[in-house]
Amino acid sequence: MPPTDASADAGTAPVTDRSPVPGESKHTPEDTDSEDTLDLRLPGEFVAFLAGEGTDTDPPRSPGAPRLKAVPPVPDDLLDHVGDWGPTDTPAGVFQLVPVRVERDLPLIGHWMNDPAVAAFWQLDGTQSVTEEHLNAQLAGDGRSVPCLGVLDGTPMSYWEIYRADLDALARHYPARPHDTGIHLLIGDIARRGRGLGSTLLRSVADLVLDRRPACARVVAEPDLRNTPSVAAFLNAGFRFAAETDLPAKRAALMMRDRSLRHLM
Repeated sequence: MPPTDASADAGTAPVTDRSPVPGESKHTPEDTDSEDTLDLRLPGEFVAFLAGEGTDTDPPRSPGAPRLKAVPPVPDDLLDHVGDWGPTDTPAGVFQLVPVRVERDLPLIGHWMNDPAVAAFWQLDGTQSVTEEHLNAQLAGDGRSVPCLGVLDGTPMSYWEIYRADLDALARHYPARPHDTGIHLLIGDIARRGRGLGSTLLRSVADLVLDRRPACARVVAEPDLRNTPSVAAFLNAGFRFAAETDLPAKRAALMMRDRSLRHLM
């Protein structure tokens, strides 16, 4: 569960227990109204049976009875194919999320991470290997977090992480609901900070999430409370302040943009 926004737009520190243990419950015991999430792993024999391949332990069938053949499983994408969301018009120009390719994007993202305003919260400054390790850890996962470049009018100018908050370590710290989707952002182009661009893009991307992910009822963020420009950017983007919460690396402001309130805020 990495950070949020750079400078005005400045980011927040990453949560160090980013990847949950497979199969563990993601709820907080004291949150009795929270939804549980669970990674289900089916035994290989059961998967084979569903696929119609059968096993030596298949139950006997009546003579002449047809073999039940399951429909092949449809590959699941936990974030509804972020790379296919396409461009969206914003007051600042045409914006698009482009999934990161390390070999292409590492020098630029690594440069941004070494900006003092970004490093103070993301804590990924240093050699490019630090940023590379962070990116590879996400890209090698199961798709619950997708790192992206934010491209405005054809120019890469920001770094984003779109992630499943309900499947993230963050879900231990608030009453998560199925398909809650999280956002982290940093504005890499220093000249674009402090002009309200962060709020403009946050609103547009949050609406993009709600448009492209019909199962998602709310977009979640957790900027560092010390990062007042970032908190203000989320508020100006139509997020509401839900709570303060202690995360492993920071005291955070839990922010939410609700589908039901998106046209009111």
